[in-house]
Amino acid sequence: MANIKSQIKRNRQNERRRLRNKAVRSEVRTRTKSALESVGSDQEVDSLRLAVKRIDKAASHGVIHKNQAANRKSRLMRRIWALRAESD
Repeated sequence: MANIKSQIKRNRQNERRRLRNKAVRSEVRTRTKSALESVGSDQEVDSLRLAVKRIDKAASHGVIHKNQAANRKSRLMRRIWALRAESD
């Protein structure tokens, strides 16, 4: 345990940020999964748009790197196109 006041504060801040980042990452995974599950349904466009929005928001808040966000969006789109082609 830290004895220095500034380090005690830093530990509190890091813990708050860790929990917030964990929630954001979890939501990104949930939205991605729901977008993949909705392929071929009426909700497909809306769920995909929401997933991309959450990925972009996580990148803008610094939870994930902007290149990681681009990679995730690209991978999500490729998987959706593959599922669409498979279902046709």
